[in-house]
Amino acid sequence: MTWQTILAAIGLWFALEGILYAAAPDAMRRMGDWLARLPTESVRSGGIWSAILGLVIFYIAARFF
Repeated sequence: MTWQTILAAIGLWFALEGILYAAAPDAMRRMGDWLARLPTESVRSGGIWSAILGLVIFYIAARFF
């Protein structure tokens, strides 16, 4: 795994997130409002699981492809 791979993954992340905000700004605003109403522990738990899933996917991609 190289720094080039990590930078490419970060760039892809920003591109995909940017596309979501550009394509559906109202839906993203509603999502932000919904997240603001959730309990802190629920948001934290979702973030931890998302990070774990992302690391697993990144590991599989880097190791096997």
